[in-house]
Order: sequence, then C-alpha cells, then structure tokens
Amino acid sequence: MKLKSLVLLAAACLLGNHASAAPAPADFANRVPLEISGNGPWYRVQLPIEVLFTARHGDLRDVRIFNAEGEALPYSLRTSAASEKEVRSEVQARIFPLRGASGSAAGDNLKIVRSTTGTILEITPSAPAQDPQQVLRGWLLETGSGDLPLDRLQLDWTADSDGFQRLRVEASDDLEHWRSLGEGQLARLDFNGQRIEQNAIALPGESARYLRLWWESPQQAAKLNGATLSGSRSSNGPIPMLWSAPLAAKADANGGFSWSLPLALPVERVRIPLAQANTLAPVALSGRHDGNVQWTPLARGVLYRLPGEGGEITQEELELPGYPVSQLRLQPDARGGGLGGSTANLSIGVRASEVVFLARGGQPYQLAVGSASAADGSLPLSTLVPGFEPGRLSAMGEAHLKGGLQSPVAETQDAQPRADGRWKRYGLWVVLLAGVGLLGLMALSLLRSSRPQN
Repeated sequence: MKLKSLVLLAAACLLGNHASAAPAPADFANRVPLEISGNGPWYRVQLPIEVLFTARHGDLRDVRIFNAEGEALPYSLRTSAASEKEVRSEVQARIFPLRGASGSAAGDNLKIVRSTTGTILEITPSAPAQDPQQVLRGWLLETGSGDLPLDRLQLDWTADSDGFQRLRVEASDDLEHWRSLGEGQLARLDFNGQRIEQNAIALPGESARYLRLWWESPQQAAKLNGATLSGSRSSNGPIPMLWSAPLAAKADANGGFSWSLPLALPVERVRIPLAQANTLAPVALSGRHDGNVQWTPLARGVLYRLPGEGGEITQEELELPGYPVSQLRLQPDARGGGLGGSTANLSIGVRASEVVFLARGGQPYQLAVGSASAADGSLPLSTLVPGFEPGRLSAMGEAHLKGGLQSPVAETQDAQPRADGRWKRYGLWVVLLAGVGLLGLMALSLLRSSRPQN
C-alpha cells in the first residue's frame, strides 16, 4: 500500500505541473510581430478578420501577446459596441412679453392667439395696453419644434437697475397645461470698475415647445432682447464591423447556395453582391454549426439591384442575430427569378475586436493565435487597468500587426530550448501513464490475492 500512495502522489504532482504550465509561443499555430507607437504601458491592437479565421475558437480565447522573452503578457479582449455621441444644439427662441395687473396672479388677464399650426402669432393682455396698471410680469419663449431636451437657457437682458432677478420657469407643449421646471436667478453687479454677471439658467433636460418665465417681483422684471436655448441629443453610431473577403458558394440542385466557415463565428451581417442589374430576390438564410444536421433560420429579406431616382439602388446585406455558425445556407424564392447568376459570393461581418495589453519585458512583442487547448486568459479591463474609465482608451498607445500571420519557423537560437520543453512534457505524460498502468497491475494483483483458495 505504501507503493500505491507514492504512485498516486507522483501522478498528482505531474498533473499539477502540467496544468500550471504557462503558455509558450510554440503552443500557437500562428504568430506575428507587433509594432507599437504612442504612450504605454498599455497598448491597443485591432484584430483583423484574418485573426478570427486563424483562431481555433470563435470567442478568441486562444489569442495571446508575448514579449521577446516568450512571456505571456496580461491582456483584455474587447468587442466593439455602438459608439454613443452627445450632440449639442442651440435654438434661438421667439420671445413674447407677458403683461398683467400688478396685483394679479400669474397668468390671468392674458390672451393667447395661435395659428392653425400652433405657432404663436401674438400675445396681448385682455386689458388695454395703455392701462397704467399693466406691468411686465414675465416672458413667453417659443422653442421651435419642442423635441430638444433643454438643459440651459441663456438670456440677453437689461433692467432699470443692477441687482438680482429671481424668476420661475414653467414649460408647456400646448399653452394650456403647465409644469414647473424650477427657479432661476439672473444677476448683474457693477462696482469700482468691475462687473459680475449671471445670464444663464440651468434647466433639467426636458423637452418643451414653450417656456414661461415669471418674475417674483413684477416691478423689477427684466427686459429681454433675446433668448438662446441649448441641449444635448444622444446619437448612436454604427457598430464597427469586420468584413471577410468574398467566400465562394456551393450550389445545390434546388437553386440554393451554401458556405462553410473556418470555425463557428458570431456572424451579425452578410453581404451578397448581385451580379446583374434589375435583380430582385426574396431570400431566406439559415445556419448551423458543430456538425448539426438541423438548419436554424437566421434571417429573411429581399435583395435587390434596381434603377432609382439619381442612380441605382441596392440592398445586398442581411442582418443576423449573431449566433455562432460554421455553415450558412441561402434559399432564394423561385418567384423572384433567383440571384441573377449560377453562383454567389458571400462576405460575413462580425463585430470588430481589440486586445488591450500591458507591455512588459523586451521587444518585439508578438501576437499569437491558434491553439485548440488554450483556456480563456483575458482579464476584465477594470482589472487590467486599475481605475479604468472609457476616456483612457484614446490616450493609450497603439500596436499594429507587422506583416501577416505566419506559422512559426525553427530558429537556431531557441530551437533547442523548445525541443527540450516538448520532450519534458512528453516525459511527464509517459511517467504519468506508466504510473496509471502500475496502479492497474497492483489492483489486479490485489484482486487475485483476495480470491478464496480451494
């Protein structure tokens, strides 16, 4: 039994050493040097479509970055998302004075005249303008279309005297129902040749077609010469995509076409150029992977290449849900006359990916890809870059592939160490298998000795 324990201990040690072995450049089928520029120590490298086609896993778990010493560097794998932009806009508001009796409540004694389209033509008090009791109570602002989220109001104003001007801001879309947007304060102070001015009022970012400004002290209401409203709109840009070179199709007897990909990839778009003008083809696209017999429907649409005003109009792309697929099949509807050719080419589009890595050790750094046994080694970006914020990406250095992906070749300086490493791994497996065989012999011997003797 003592021998059995020793064998088990040796096997456990061998397995632990093998599992903890760090990846080496020789473990990957393809490598390419990187050329870096900008400020480190973090660098970003955009992965071309060739890297995806060379990988053994569609999620790129077998991508690594090595330094000149052959050490694997810490990295994070990022998949592109839609870019979001904040677009600032300004509107020059139309302004209308609001007058009323000095002691009246806000909003009474007012008559609003509108056109059939809702545009204000004029605002007049219900009482005669020459009434000495009529005072300026506030201002009405027409913002235009009313679809801009307003976050700032800039006023060009004058007053009989310097000081502070406090007012309430209300909003409406129909001039009948009003809601409060809070309070604001204007200020203009002059003393000893110096001036302090406050002409802007912050707004909560709501859209409204009309704003109403009511002064707390009507007798001090300022005269407006102009009003500028501003706000921001969020604009989502397109998702950055990587497109493959056209893939040749295999035609079937039913007029359909199929394509095989190097591995299962999360395809989000396909592009099928139409060879002939005046082509219109309703199509259905399906896919499968991992040798499944069943095809899964992915998209339906109409591809066309037709004359239009100002030139030809085309629709040659289909949007897919992004499921991993290794095979695609296109079935044109025969009623449309097919794709206008005996064969078809297809390009696949996948989301662009980049690697952010922490440079360490000597150059040149190199990107390696293509290992069936590699486990995911990517770190979260917040771990790789402590205190990470999206704005830091643009300040990072950049790395570019220097040439195309190539299979590793024997190098005189490190061929012997690589061979030694391979033989060590082979030796570990030989010893491990020998230990397992020895355990089997021991178990067989114990079984025989435990049988009753006749």
